[in-house]
Amino acid sequence: MVDEDLELERDLGEATIVYEEPDEGTVRKTVPNEHIAYFQDHWIIKTDEDEEGHDIVRRIPSRRVHYVERSVEQFEEEVETLIDRVQSFASELGTKIPVGGGGKEREPVEPHRIDVEREDGDEQ
Repeated sequence: MVDEDLELERDLGEATIVYEEPDEGTVRKTVPNEHIAYFQDHWIIKTDEDEEGHDIVRRIPSRRVHYVERSVEQFEEEVETLIDRVQSFASELGTKIPVGGGGKEREPVEPHRIDVEREDGDEQ
């Protein structure tokens, strides 16, 4: 385990999110890059910590966000990170949801016929 005092902190840049808040109107908030993420059609921002050290986050629906600007060391690294995340998510999803092929062939199911009688007594 690495002593926290000896860890080198790397500046990961900042992100500015501009969004609509029902009571406040347009809000512009700047946070460290590691305190903002996009997940399940929401922007998630770390706003504080509680007494026990747990993060307090605010989820903002993407439809209320005007834009997010991020400072990054190199744009290519940011794009590669996004691609890696998508590929990881797709791989994880593939293991949870079986996708066609590679499995046992299913035998066709024959339809079940039900005879219905009319009021006049004739079968249809």
